[in-house]
Amino acid sequence: MISGVVGERALARATWRLVPLMAVCYFFAYLDRTNLSVAALTMNKQLGLSPTAYGLGAGLLFVGYVLLDAPSNLIMHRVGARVWMARIMIVWGIVAAACAAIQGEVSFYVLRFLLGVAEAGFFPGMILYLGYWFPAARRATVVGLFMTAVPLSTAIGAPLGGLLLGLDGVGGLAGWRWLFLLEGLPSILLGLALLWLLPNRPADARWLSAEERSSITATLAAEQSAMPEMPVRRAVLHPRVIALGLVYFAITFGLYGLGFWMPTILKTSLGFGNLAVTLLTAVPYAIGAVAMVWWGRRCDRNGRPVLYTLAPMAAGGALLAVSAFLTSAPWLGYLGLCACAIGVMAAFPCFWTLPSAFLSGAAVAAGIGVVNSIGNISGFLGPYWVGWMTDLFGSSQWGLVTIGLVMVAGAVLVSRLRTAR
Repeated sequence: MISGVVGERALARATWRLVPLMAVCYFFAYLDRTNLSVAALTMNKQLGLSPTAYGLGAGLLFVGYVLLDAPSNLIMHRVGARVWMARIMIVWGIVAAACAAIQGEVSFYVLRFLLGVAEAGFFPGMILYLGYWFPAARRATVVGLFMTAVPLSTAIGAPLGGLLLGLDGVGGLAGWRWLFLLEGLPSILLGLALLWLLPNRPADARWLSAEERSSITATLAAEQSAMPEMPVRRAVLHPRVIALGLVYFAITFGLYGLGFWMPTILKTSLGFGNLAVTLLTAVPYAIGAVAMVWWGRRCDRNGRPVLYTLAPMAAGGALLAVSAFLTSAPWLGYLGLCACAIGVMAAFPCFWTLPSAFLSGAAVAAGIGVVNSIGNISGFLGPYWVGWMTDLFGSSQWGLVTIGLVMVAGAVLVSRLRTAR
C-alpha cells in the first residue's frame, strides 16, 4: 500500500496522465469492434446476411483475438507498452476502416477475422500495464475508470453510428460504409500519438519527479517480492487461471451477446426507427459507466473483489433470464436488457484485480492473456449463439435466457474462488 504525500501525489498524476489516454484508446478499440451492431441495421439487408451469418461474422473477430492474446502480452512485457500498443492500434485502425469495403459473406468473414488478429493483445496489455503503475489497493478503481470506455463507446457510439447511417448515398457510399470508414481512422491517429504519450514504466515518466518515480517503483517492487515466483508455463495452466478464464467467459458472454444484438432486438420488439433504437441502446451503457466507477471504488475500499464480482453478475443474469419471457411487455424486456448490461459493467473492474492477486512478473502477463483468451471465446460463441437461436425459434428469447443463465453460473463459479488480495 502506497503511503505519504509524495506517493499519493505520484499516483494522482499517473491516474490523470495515463488513464484518460488509455480510456480514449479503448473507446475506439471497442467502437471498432462493436459498431457492427449499428451497421447491421442496414448492412444485413443490403448484403443479404441471415441472422446466423451475421452472428458468425460478428464472432469471427474473436478467433484470432483468442489465439494471440497471451503471446502478445509476453511480447509487450519484454519490449514495452509504448511501441507495442502503438503498433496494435495503427494496424487495427487500418483494418477497421477497410471494413467499409465489405461486399458479401466471404469478405465480411475475412475482415472480421483480420480485425481480431490486429486488435489481439490490446485489452490484456492495458490491464497488465495498469499493474506496472498502480498498487493492488487502487487497481479496481483505475480499471473501472479505464473500462468506462466500454459502456461509453456504446452510449456515445450507438447514437453516433445512427447519425452516420444517415450519410447513406453521400459520395455514392452506403451509410454503414461511412460508419466503418470514419470510426476506423481515429485509431490510426491515436496509435501514432502513443509513441510520444505512453511511457513504458514509472521510471520513464518525465512528468513525475525523481522522488515520485522512486515511490511508485518501490511500492510495486515490495508487492511483487511478497508473491511467490511462478514459471510462465505453470501460470498458463494454473487451475485458478483457468477458473478465472471461465468466469470471464460468463461476463463477456453477456457483454457480446447483448452488444452485437441489442439494437436489432429493440428494433424488432419495439418497432422504432434506427436513431431511436440507438438512443435506447445507449441508456444502459451510460448508467453502466457510472456503476463501473462507483462499484470499483467500493471494491477497493472494502477489499472483497470476489463478492463485488459475483453480485452484479448474478443479479444481471437472473433479471435478463426472467425478463426474456415477458414478450407481451417489451418495455419490461428492455429493462431486463438494461439490468444485464449494467451488471456486466459493474463486474469488470473488480474481476480484473483477481489475476494479479496471486501472479507476478512474466507470469501475470501470461495469466492475464490466458484469462482474456478463454473469456473472449464467448465473443465468438455469444453473437453466433443468439443468431442461431433466433433463426431456430424465430425470436431472440431463448438466446437471452441462455446469456442470463451463463452469467449466473459464472457468479456461482467465482464464489468458489478463494483469491486473497
